[in-house]
Amino acid sequence: MPRFPLAPWKSLLTAALLCLPAVVHAEPGDRAMRDALQAARQHRWQAIDPAAIDDHVLAGYVDYHRLKARLPAAEPGEVQAFLERHGDSPLAGWMRARAISAYGEAGRYRRLLAVADGEPSGTARQCHYYTALLDEAPQTAAEGGRRLWAVGRSQPDACDPLFATLRARGEIGSGAIWERQMLAWQDGETGLARYLGRMLGDDWNTGQAAMQRLQQDYAAITRVPTCIGPDCRGSGALFAAAMHGFTRADTEAALEAWRKVAPSLTIDNARREAIERDLAFYSLVRDIDQNRGWVDGVLPRLADSDLYELRTRVALADRDWAGVIDWIARLPEAERGEARWQYWLARAHEQRGDDATAQAAYRRAAGERDFYGFAAADRLGQPYALKMASTSIAATQRQAIAESPAVRRTEALLRIGEPGLAASEWYNAAANASPQEARAMADYAQRQGWHARLVQTTIAAKLWDALEWRFPEAYREHFLRWGEVTGVDPYLLMGIARRESAYNPEALSPAGARGLMQLMPATAAEVSRRLGLDDPGPYGVLEPAVNIRLGSTYIGEMLDRYRGNRLAATAAYNAGPHRVDRWLKQAPEAFDLFVESIPFRETRHYVQAVLTYRVIFASLAQGGATRGISLLTPAEQSMRYDGSLLARN
Repeated sequence: MPRFPLAPWKSLLTAALLCLPAVVHAEPGDRAMRDALQAARQHRWQAIDPAAIDDHVLAGYVDYHRLKARLPAAEPGEVQAFLERHGDSPLAGWMRARAISAYGEAGRYRRLLAVADGEPSGTARQCHYYTALLDEAPQTAAEGGRRLWAVGRSQPDACDPLFATLRARGEIGSGAIWERQMLAWQDGETGLARYLGRMLGDDWNTGQAAMQRLQQDYAAITRVPTCIGPDCRGSGALFAAAMHGFTRADTEAALEAWRKVAPSLTIDNARREAIERDLAFYSLVRDIDQNRGWVDGVLPRLADSDLYELRTRVALADRDWAGVIDWIARLPEAERGEARWQYWLARAHEQRGDDATAQAAYRRAAGERDFYGFAAADRLGQPYALKMASTSIAATQRQAIAESPAVRRTEALLRIGEPGLAASEWYNAAANASPQEARAMADYAQRQGWHARLVQTTIAAKLWDALEWRFPEAYREHFLRWGEVTGVDPYLLMGIARRESAYNPEALSPAGARGLMQLMPATAAEVSRRLGLDDPGPYGVLEPAVNIRLGSTYIGEMLDRYRGNRLAATAAYNAGPHRVDRWLKQAPEAFDLFVESIPFRETRHYVQAVLTYRVIFASLAQGGATRGISLLTPAEQSMRYDGSLLARN
């Protein structure tokens, strides 16, 4: 049986088919420009006809490759002139970065400083930059070099001249070498740790012996010397690295050892607090009852909002409503005022019989447009606060943005088959646009059917209330069709896609998930097999219609697994069903406590976002009205969130 009413669908589908992206038509000179850009990438300068492209809006892209090919021989003045001509394009940033790298690798440091504009991005370029400053600004070079040195991993070869000079000048001494060795040990970079150890003299032998002992047995931390290195300067780094590993390996034993050794240990407050923050975090995450008293005693001194949040969640899991009120009160004022914490404050007061205070907190929460704001509105029986801003744009603004150089370059790059460069042009312009220009760009993207660019423009410009732009009618016909076929609410599908990929059909996650609904290739292959379809492969799954069909089928299977419950199904879509099965078996019974008890922050936020987005999409479909739309069904609000939710039980 379908899981949603079908009545509105035919009219929605008809409207959706009219919302296809605009077709980009070639213009005179595009073919010559495309050929010239390909030739420039291959350094085939004789194949380029300058007269055919000089007036083209993308001529700067060929100039970029021509100048880049001449580095580091090109004069800094030529680079600066290029930067000035193309300051409104990503070409300028790319050229500056290329010039810094090329001049740095060639040791032409005066040229590097002539084109640099402060510290560049990227470790290798930063090392070149500070090497160039060794004679010009030795103190700045030393400060930058020491910061680049103080990491627990190997740095690029570009850093070698900088580090060698700073060591020769005594700016990086044995203490800094020891500190880095401890960071390398902490990060598991044993080869780097051994290499650094060979740089140290006999006065660090006690430290080396202590490290080797602790590598075999963290519990020996109470028996190793507390004074490491000359004047005990190495003690903090050793104990910080050892406690880092010990806390993760055995938090209960680590705290017991720390309480023994801490009083007699002379280390700086920053390291002491970092060790105790680690101990408190893992004690709470692992729910170690024996550590709870110590944690509650140290939290006020640490005054860490993340730890206060975690402690509040532990109180919620324990149904310690007085504790919930107390720990929320310790959050910084700005965080305490968020809908999430006002909602939980209301729930706590409600459980303690203080209805007046609870109602006031619910009202504060209900003014926000998020999961807990909507949940609070449901408690009060009032409409959701969508807070929609107008997306109307004057005709003059539309004309101005259409004629702007960045938009013209974006259009031209799309015409010649360069979508990646087009995206770079667009996002660079959005990031540097005035609020008025950003709104005009969002309007332009919407009218062109550039869904992913539209969403990213609203993010870059922080247009949080422009809901029609933030949640566009992207691929609507596919969501409607496959939602109907699979019996899944199409607005839930839209919410998942919007959260997963922000409507980028070619999105690829670090884990390998692909496309609008971020399907892993193995999942796509398995779902295809169950549907009797061929495996789409890693590229076929990027096709929007295929991706949405398979994603709709998969979330439908998750809904079947959890008796139609969208909270559990959405969590499973993100974290996997086996994890959700385990969470349900240990879960509190109420829906809000279940959501807050999800141990993965990413999944916890994901579930809240998808259900919130679903409300927004459904509201936009009826002109922004929320009548008849609910965050959760009555069953989802009232059912027990425990092992009984599993359909196979």
